[in-house]
Formats: sequence, C-alpha cells, structure tokens
Amino acid sequence: MSYPPDPAAQEPGPVYPDPPYPGTPAPPYPGSAVPSPPYPGSAASAPPYPGSAASAPPYPGSAAPPPPYPGSAAPPPYPETPAPPSYPGGAPQYPGAGAGAAPSYPAAPPAHPGVTPTYPNGPQPTATAPPYIPPQTPPAAPTPAAPPEAPAPDDLDYRHAGSRIHVAAHQRGADATAIGQLAVQVPGFLVSLAVVASFAVGILGTAMGWLVILAWLASGALVFHRPTELAFARHVMKLRAPLAEERARLEPVWREVTARAGIEAHTYELMVENSTDLNAVAAAGHVVGVTTYALNEIPSSNLAAVLAHELGHHTGGHAWTGLLGYWYSLPGRIAWAFMRGIARIAIRVASVFSLAATGMVYLFIGMFVIGGFVAAWYITVPLVAAPYLLAYVGRQGELRADRQAADLGFAPHLAQVLHHFQAQEDAVKAQAAAQGRQLKEPGGLAKLLTTHPDNYTRLQALEPYLQLGR
Repeated sequence: MSYPPDPAAQEPGPVYPDPPYPGTPAPPYPGSAVPSPPYPGSAASAPPYPGSAASAPPYPGSAAPPPPYPGSAAPPPYPETPAPPSYPGGAPQYPGAGAGAAPSYPAAPPAHPGVTPTYPNGPQPTATAPPYIPPQTPPAAPTPAAPPEAPAPDDLDYRHAGSRIHVAAHQRGADATAIGQLAVQVPGFLVSLAVVASFAVGILGTAMGWLVILAWLASGALVFHRPTELAFARHVMKLRAPLAEERARLEPVWREVTARAGIEAHTYELMVENSTDLNAVAAAGHVVGVTTYALNEIPSSNLAAVLAHELGHHTGGHAWTGLLGYWYSLPGRIAWAFMRGIARIAIRVASVFSLAATGMVYLFIGMFVIGGFVAAWYITVPLVAAPYLLAYVGRQGELRADRQAADLGFAPHLAQVLHHFQAQEDAVKAQAAAQGRQLKEPGGLAKLLTTHPDNYTRLQALEPYLQLGR
C-alpha cells in the first residue's frame, strides 16, 4: 500500500518506490553498494533514530537537507488535542535530518477559538471565518435648521413715542351705534326677564324668586369686571396672554395708537389668539385681541391700523353694549331653542303615526305663533326683526370703527388690510372656478344678516381720508 501523499510532495520531483514491509529485505538503494536498512522491527540492524550517533544516509539525488527553521523546536501538543500515535521503536527521522536532531516545524500559530489544530503532513487547516459583525450605519447628518423667518417690517411712524399729545374726554363711551344695539336688544331682554322670573318664582317661591331676579339684573356689571372679562376671553373666545416676544412686538404699536387717540394704554388688556387669519377683536369692556398672523406677518403700520379699528369699537361702546345685550337676552335665546327642539320632536313623533297627526302638530304650532303675534305683537315683532336690526347696527359699527382709525392717521394702512382681505376672497373664488366649482353666494336675506359690510363698501367709505392723504 502507499502512504498518503505528503502536501510537500505535490510539487514535481523524483518518484520513489514504496518501502518494503517489515521483515522483508529491501532492495538496495540505487547507486549504493550497501543494502538499505530494513524498516523498524526487522532483524537487520536499522540506522539509528534521532538521538543516536549515526544518521540515515540521504536519498540519491536529494539536495542538501534544508536547515531547520530559526528557533524552531518540536511543537508541543495543542491544548485539549490527543497526542500523535507513536511509531514502533520511536518516531521516524525525516530524510535530511541530522543525527540526533529532531525534525523541526514552523512555529505553530496560536490556536483560534473554535478551530481544531492540525499537525504537519495532515490535512490543511480550514480557515475559520471571523465572527460576523453587522455593518455600522453611520448616523445621519443632522438636518440644518431652517433659517428663522424674517420678522414683519416695522414701518410705523412713531411720531408720539408713546406719549399723548391730548387726553380724550371719554376713555370709553357709547355712540349712536352702541345705543342702537341696546335698543334692539330690549325685546330680548324682556323675554329673558319673563323666563327668569317664571322659573325663579315658580320653583323657589316669591321671596327667593325676586332675589334671583335681582341677582340676574346685577350680573350685567360683570361686563366691566376685569377678572371676569379675562376669564370670558380665555375660556369662551380662546384668547391668551401674549408671550414675551409677542408683547415686545405688540406694546410699542399699541402705545402709538393709544397716544394718537389720547387713551391710557393700560386701560385695555392685550391678548392673542392662535390663528392663521388676519383678524382682531374687541371683547367685553377692556380686552383687545389680535391673531398671531396679524401680529407676526403684517407690517407694523397695518397692525396699528387693525388695533386702531378695535380701539374704535371700545371707545364707541360697541364692545360692551354688544356683550351686555347678548348676556341679558341669553335666557330668552335658551327658551326659544328649547321650544324649537320640542316642536321638532313632536313633528317627528307625529310623522311615525300618520300624515294627519303630523298636520295637527303643524296646525297647533301655527296657531301658537299667530296667537303670540296677536296678543303681544310689540314683543314678537321686534324679536323676529331683531337679528336683522342687530346685523345692520353691526355694519354701521364697523364703518364707525374704520373712521376712528382713519382719524388717527391710519387710513392708507387700513386700506391695505382691506385690499388684502379682498385678494384672499378673489383667490378662493379663482381656485373654486379652476376646480369647476361655484361658490354659493349669500342670498338677499343672508346678506341682511351679515354683521360686516363688504370690502368695497368699506374702501369706498375711506376714500375721503385717502384723498386727503390722512
């Protein structure tokens, strides 16, 4: 049989015959007169193995034995590796090895965890792949912050530097529009008084009922109570106190407006509404609210015109009379809404039974309304006409507030704001037309219920001030 090929013998070279089995005479080496020594275990004397004085003769034609690797020695067995089998009579000496010299091997590399070491002439060690390390994704570069938007230009002429050149005769008053609002609300007030009296006296008795009526009548004074106004503005109108930077932007403009009007700036409370609309509001007796859009997006001169318009509502009494009329008419509004709900439920229930039952319900409601007009026409007619009269008075109040702003020198800037409103309306109409839609225009009665005149009407009312350059 033949031995496994030595990896080093894979290169081309002389081919040697297999040695004979132990106990048989080996043929003589080529070119040698002395027969080759038998293999270990034979009767013939074998050449000395490593450690003896003599060494085996070299094979014919073999080159000089290579010197051992520097500093090499017989490698110790690897940890946890069984010792190699011993040959009979000791380990054989490789050809070319000197007498008494152990075969030398290259320095063994350190054992890799999980890799079984191999000896020379054995199978080549299989390279073990290093443990898998998932690729590390570099962190994404932070997105640069968007540059802050440029603040609205401060183009206001601070001609008074916050100091008044005159003092208004009345810090707050009631012009014809305010008196008209109170007059229109009188029928609603009477209905509310009847509702409150009926419930108070009917449930609590005469004495306690009159106390409730008097308390309700006195509650109108809360319109001028600053804490109550602020609570109303926060919870009902969704206004808030301005932030520090908002106050720094708002107060200088407000002081210039009040200085031109001769009004104490601290008379009114400035508040802000989170909204993307250009708008402002005069609420209760002391609150002036402005949207964040108007505060941050329009020039200071336009902001001053908007604030001057709201100041006109306050000095004319439109804000407090409107809120007072609404408060005193609220019980009547609640009672009317309750009656309408009852009528709708009655009609829906009657429609389940028959058409005749539904007709009877409609007949009963009609007789009740007609009876009310006949018996108390002086109450029912104003109640029916009140919404239209209030809308008309509201439109007149807007025109009066515009004139107040124009008198303070803000007519051109208020006209710019009105042109902005009109441009927004035209853009909405153009977008609807591009999509094949047509916006529903308010009808005749709906126009009578609008509380603000259209932009063209307001611009036309400002024409005399614009021609004078005010």
